[in-house]
Amino acid sequence: MHPGLEFILYVLLITTALLALQVRDLLAAVVATSAFSFTVALLFVSMGAVDVGFTEAVVGAGVVGVFFIVALFRTSRRSVD
Repeated sequence: MHPGLEFILYVLLITTALLALQVRDLLAAVVATSAFSFTVALLFVSMGAVDVGFTEAVVGAGVVGVFFIVALFRTSRRSVD
């Protein structure tokens, strides 16, 4: 484990979480949550839980992100300004 790498991943984790909460575009929010999930997967791998990290990357960042995007494009968009 490299403490510098983990610190960078934690900063990236907080940044993507705040970005997902602050953006107004739903597609950008989906991308930010997928990036959050992939960052969590990288943290799992850096801690030695490779199987958990791989599962998180495939399910959390991959499949769930694709489902969110499909659901987003199957619904109608409207602005709340």
